[in-house]
Amino acid sequence: MTGWRRATDADAPALTELERAANLAALGHVFPPERYPFPADDVLARWHLVLADPDAETWLAGGAKPVAFVAYDSSTLRHLAVHPDAWGTGLARAAAEMATAAIRGRGADLAELWCLVDNTRARGLYEHLGWVATADRQEAPWAPHPAEMRYTLKLS
Repeated sequence: MTGWRRATDADAPALTELERAANLAALGHVFPPERYPFPADDVLARWHLVLADPDAETWLAGGAKPVAFVAYDSSTLRHLAVHPDAWGTGLARAAAEMATAAIRGRGADLAELWCLVDNTRARGLYEHLGWVATADRQEAPWAPHPAEMRYTLKLS
């Protein structure tokens, strides 16, 4: 995992800021910032929970100011983002492959993730990597609560 390191609770603010940058660039059409400001406090609180979860692992790339992150547990790719300045460098692919290898290593036969229906960039990556969209939908937790869709990936 060259260039990647395990995140700690001290990284929660940096993870929040990286998520903000990626979301503003990729999802401004879904969450217009003038109508739906980035929920920094809620996202920071979620990162503290993820980082404290004994089943979850979060990895960062990019040193003190991370440019990518991936979080997963024993069956789910939970979070993945790359700073817009590093788009197209292969970090998203590396992060997704790291997560799926770890999930497979934990004995799962099937991995899953949830992605915003309107996140065409992420959906393109996942589909390119073999993830399959399911008919499952749910409401995203953040206003305006757009639809998320479930993807799965056979690991065996």
